[in-house]
Amino acid sequence: MMSPDACAGSRILVVGDIMLDRYWFGEVSRISPEAPVPIVRIERREERLGGAANVARNAAMLGAQVGLLGVVGADEAADTIARQLDELKIGRFLNRDPAISTIIKLRVIGRQQQLLRIDFEEAPTDIVLRDKLTQYNALLPQYDIIVLSDYAKGSLVNVADMIASATRLGKRTLVDPKGDDFSRYAGATLLTPNKSEFKRVVGSWRDEAELTTKAQQLRQTLRLEALLLTRSEEGMTLYTDAEVLHTPAMAREVFDVSGAGDTVIATMAAMLGAGKSLPEAAVLANKAGSIVVGKLGTATVTSEELFG
Repeated sequence: MMSPDACAGSRILVVGDIMLDRYWFGEVSRISPEAPVPIVRIERREERLGGAANVARNAAMLGAQVGLLGVVGADEAADTIARQLDELKIGRFLNRDPAISTIIKLRVIGRQQQLLRIDFEEAPTDIVLRDKLTQYNALLPQYDIIVLSDYAKGSLVNVADMIASATRLGKRTLVDPKGDDFSRYAGATLLTPNKSEFKRVVGSWRDEAELTTKAQQLRQTLRLEALLLTRSEEGMTLYTDAEVLHTPAMAREVFDVSGAGDTVIATMAAMLGAGKSLPEAAVLANKAGSIVVGKLGTATVTSEELFG
């Protein structure tokens, strides 16, 4: 059994698409006379770190030493993100791009249900991305585990260069992938696609044997040490050279799956940084994911919950 402070020695650099998740909670008591939609009277507002910032938050909540590198706008949402990172003692390396707005996901919640989500997003400019890559290379020596959190918002266009640089320095790279082409993630230590992302890349499968064949073929083609497939209610499966390890889902009640992938990869990073093996880390990541889906919104898991 690990102690709650076991991850204190983990040094993790999270790089990717930084977002701010806004939640507006309210009462729904009538339908609008203007259109057949509910009227939500807002009573409470919350702001939480989202995207790559939520990965950093999850790792920090497990006690790891975390840095976050990414692009934000020169706006009040970026100020809010900076303030929350400071409160969590996460090292912040925010490249502010005055030409864009910080990515915001605004969710309107009524009667404990999400009624609407509004996204504000723009791709970063080339100049800021070049500056970020230079800063990334300067930061690499200070960290052991690199997490690349790709939400396909433009911050990780240089992901192949980032993986190559980390590999040259002997760093382990964990990638939460997006899109239908995983070739740019070649050479990473670990990829953590969910079932739908994986299916988009390799196609469908008839049975577990065919799934294993496709997963191992992809892992070998991309020269990955491991591939961790998150399968929602079916749990997670870790594919390595040595074994195929399946851990069934543990969630008693699924309340909200948003951010569960962030929790899984953050837990993997924290555990690997603390000296755990890939199979050991996968079992704990599965437990963390099972805990977090029982909470509303982009939530986190504490060391006490994970090891208690």
